[in-house]
Amino acid sequence: MQARVLHRDGLMLIIDKPAGLPCHAGPKGGPNLEAQFDALRFGLPKPPSLAHRLDRDTSGCLVLGRHRKALAKLGRLFSSGGIDKTYWAVVAGGPQEEAGHIDRPLSKLNKKSGWKMVVDPQGQPSQTDFRVLGRSEGICWLELKPLTGRTHQLRIHCSSMGWPILGDPVYGPVAGETGGVPLHLHARAVSVPLYPKRDPISVTAEPPAHMLEALQACGYGG
Repeated sequence: MQARVLHRDGLMLIIDKPAGLPCHAGPKGGPNLEAQFDALRFGLPKPPSLAHRLDRDTSGCLVLGRHRKALAKLGRLFSSGGIDKTYWAVVAGGPQEEAGHIDRPLSKLNKKSGWKMVVDPQGQPSQTDFRVLGRSEGICWLELKPLTGRTHQLRIHCSSMGWPILGDPVYGPVAGETGGVPLHLHARAVSVPLYPKRDPISVTAEPPAHMLEALQACGYGG
């Protein structure tokens, strides 16, 4: 875990979350990121805590608060939209335009088989900015900036626009089928204005190995 630390100060850690590991234990338990936080105390009496969450299969920048007051401060920044987050995704197809804005309210749909997010005119406001970073045959590399923080926002926004994220088992072209391809969604960067008289703390995380082939096909030089 210590090798995954991208930034550390007295209030906050930013780590590079691996894909495939949930942030916290689900109802059935199992391996999770929080269970490993004791290795990130760095001299403090208690381990850090999650300031926000990433989906199990999403990799990249994850912010942790090192103690209660720090966590409260980070929570206010996240809830007010003060933290700038940048994601990379590789999608099937892609937008015709080179940049744009998605404004589609979302709500949670509960079924006996489980739940998922859906576009709903009566749902919570949800906005995402996107920019094309590269293209290849049948796929597109996007920069995504969520302006709101809804569950699965980027995944459902991309899917609802007609260009689902590669490897998405819920919002892909065929639910439950990914062809063995992992989710191609990565929290590339985060910028946190944690200290009033200093510049925001800006951190980037390198894309995971499973995304490199598609990214390189779209022009990523790494």
